[in-house]
Amino acid sequence: MMTDISQQINAFGSHSPLQLLTNPFGPAVPLQLWLKRDDLLHPLVSGNKWRKLKYNLLAAQVQGFATLLTFGGAYSNHLYATAAAGRAFGFRTVGLVRGNELASQPRNKTLSFCETAGMQLHFIDRETYRRKDDPDFLCELQTRFDPCYVIPEGGTNDLAVCGTAEILPEIRLQLGHAPSYVCCAVGTGGTLAGLVQSAPETTAVLGFLSLNVADFQLPFDVEPSGNVQLLTDYHFGGYAKTTSQLLDFIRDFEQRTGILLEQVYTGKMLYGVQDLARRGYFPKGATVVAIHTGGLQGRSGAL
Repeated sequence: MMTDISQQINAFGSHSPLQLLTNPFGPAVPLQLWLKRDDLLHPLVSGNKWRKLKYNLLAAQVQGFATLLTFGGAYSNHLYATAAAGRAFGFRTVGLVRGNELASQPRNKTLSFCETAGMQLHFIDRETYRRKDDPDFLCELQTRFDPCYVIPEGGTNDLAVCGTAEILPEIRLQLGHAPSYVCCAVGTGGTLAGLVQSAPETTAVLGFLSLNVADFQLPFDVEPSGNVQLLTDYHFGGYAKTTSQLLDFIRDFEQRTGILLEQVYTGKMLYGVQDLARRGYFPKGATVVAIHTGGLQGRSGAL
């Protein structure tokens, strides 16, 4: 492993572009939207996954770990990003994949990439997978796979939030002032938590839930309040679910802006932003920033 990965991490730059979209949804939707292009942060460890892994990679090196171990489903952006980070920064990687039946099936693009990048995939049944946060189970894994740095499913932990908390200060520096609204997709909630941590009182944080979970719990100390809202009407049926309406929206957005989206996170969030704008949610002249959290390797073949 490299003697110091911090220099290599810094070489990729800490800031992503902030792009003004003057007509992203058509003239019927009166909104000027800024897009924080975190999809451009790293060529493979894309978007919020880069933010979440950044300080975990540094911690793993400082603590002397040569192996990263983490968890995810068959189409996990996080597994993909961890495998890519391991290859880029010299860590061995182990991925525990939900669903032991997948072991004998052909690999999809996500899992195929993980193996190509050197990740050891271990497929476990769903009952065992539910123990992923159990301290006793994690101790068993340390014995089975030798000492390893464990990153939780989705990559969300305290160090991940340190990374996502850097987004809003970057936006403020790029705009010259704090935005009125900042919008992000919500999976495990790590990006939302980071935004809330660094948001001034004048900035409303809107999180668009990408999965259909009625009892979803916001992470850490994040609670809905006057300037934090969790929007639950734009999941299109649940995690990784989609509809022709969503795909048509994404195609139209891409044609207007030239910016590629995926249908799991950012596409759903931007559909929600459009719907809110169409209904007059945002005051005239409000500065609205949406975060493109990357994950384009999960882009549907239907697009």
